Amino acid sequence: MTRLFMLVLFIYILIPESGNAQLNNDKLGAWYMYFITTNFNNSQWGFQGDVQYRNWNIGGDLEQLLISGGLTFSPISTKLNFGLGYTNVHSGAYGKNNLTTMESRIYQDVMFPVQLGSRIYANHRFRFEQRFVEDQNLRTRYRYRVGINVPLNKTRMERKTIYLAFYDEIFINGQRNIGNGNHVEIFDRNRLYMAIGYFIQNGVQVRLGVMNQTTNSWKKNQLQVSLHHRL
Repeated sequence: MTRLFMLVLFIYILIPESGNAQLNNDKLGAWYMYFITTNFNNSQWGFQGDVQYRNWNIGGDLEQLLISGGLTFSPISTKLNFGLGYTNVHSGAYGKNNLTTMESRIYQDVMFPVQLGSRIYANHRFRFEQRFVEDQNLRTRYRYRVGINVPLNKTRMERKTIYLAFYDEIFINGQRNIGNGNHVEIFDRNRLYMAIGYFIQNGVQVRLGVMNQTTNSWKKNQLQVSLHHRL
């Protein structure tokens, strides 16, 4: 099953996408990511953060650099996890253009894990963002993501577990008018992701996967390498 997944993964990476003249959709992009979560002294409060370095190609052509951090809260006797945080985004233009754009985001989200049977671990996340983009009006955006992890060699997500990871996330803009006579569509983008993951030890896992990102103007495959760390 693992070999079959890897074959599908590489075929998916190599499939060319039709696209516009400004962005080479056939060129594989890459995201390199680090995620960290922790709880404060085993309390209901915690911290979540991440650093993401995104490229239009495998490396060097900056798409975005994101640095995020925020507080989390888990009510007693529930599986809910609420988050409030801030993200700084440094976005680059495609190709040799060195133009960059700065953005600050404030976000609120809620996550709800669900276990289906003995081997399917699902997680729902709703996120609301307030976006302060350079030279634009205040923007808002709604995001919904559903993810599934399926362990292969064990029934639990624990040390030395190899697993498959999938998610789909849709982004919806809160308003169309962004200032200076510019407008955006209600649909912002969709991200479809699949990966193979490995628990190095409890609290530390790595993933190698590919994400297909679709917007109103382009569609692109992007390799993803991520390290997930829970203290």
